[in-house]
Amino acid sequence: MRYIISLPLASLIALCAAGFAGAEVPRVITDIPPVGSLVAQVMGDLGTPVVLLDKGADAHAFQMRPSQAADLAAAQIIVWVGPEMTPWLDRSIGGLNGGARDLRLLTVPGTLVQPFAEGHAPGEAHADHATGEDHADHAAGEDHADHDAHGHDGPDPHAWLSPVNAGVWLAEIARALSHLDPDNAATYATNAATAQADLARLDAELAARLAPAQGHPLVVFHNAYGYFAGHYGLNVVGAISAGDAASPGAAHLRELQAEMAATPVCLFPEANHDPKLVAMMAEGTGARVGTALDPEGAALANGPALYGDLLRAMADAIADCAAR
Repeated sequence: MRYIISLPLASLIALCAAGFAGAEVPRVITDIPPVGSLVAQVMGDLGTPVVLLDKGADAHAFQMRPSQAADLAAAQIIVWVGPEMTPWLDRSIGGLNGGARDLRLLTVPGTLVQPFAEGHAPGEAHADHATGEDHADHAAGEDHADHDAHGHDGPDPHAWLSPVNAGVWLAEIARALSHLDPDNAATYATNAATAQADLARLDAELAARLAPAQGHPLVVFHNAYGYFAGHYGLNVVGAISAGDAASPGAAHLRELQAEMAATPVCLFPEANHDPKLVAMMAEGTGARVGTALDPEGAALANGPALYGDLLRAMADAIADCAAR
């Protein structure tokens, strides 16, 4: 006698899917929201990366909660800008057992890496491309030198603000995930290619949006916009603060305020920073105060759309102020 076991259609589909599923989708840890967004675009429906940085937190001096430390210890791959941006993560990775892959985006071959813009004409080329040497993956327990946050004698870590770099990184993220999860390699590659095509369209849109603003002098809250300004030909003439962790000196503020009084500028506050200093700097100078810039996506919801929304909001803020 044959027995026929009846299962709901949904259960049958789930069983079939489980039968065809290959290796487990990697557990991915990222440092900051823009990197998490790029990884999310490549992973698509297969999974969601963990973003360590909390909303409103300082990317350079963050302290992980125990639950985040546990996520980091369980990760199969860590995708981050590098110790130049998040030195606290470098120290945490150094304490792991070395089981996770360590993808440092600043060292990915083809990445445009440049110094901070201090002392250079806006838009001047200072690009130093990573060599073809494969630095992308390191053992997570490897001994790494500690770095000071925003050391201005080193590379500017805000490299995600170049859409060219984002395109390079999308491909490298897909490659790294495919190495860990070869059964889904085709999906990662397709998702990365789709994201690159979307990014190319966004880049063209933003270039047209920003073209009228190219000659307008801009003053930003801190020296983080060299990649964005260089890519779109913008004229950043000054910064209130040299870096996130640096308090501006009185002499610097007086000098910058005098320059702003002599030449009409657009002055931009920044998310996660008190706007009172910007208002004080603008007083009596004729500077137009624009919408706060958000280079790390602090005010945006994490997810695949964050990266494009971040660039578009920055372009809109600059274009709108310059057009006033």
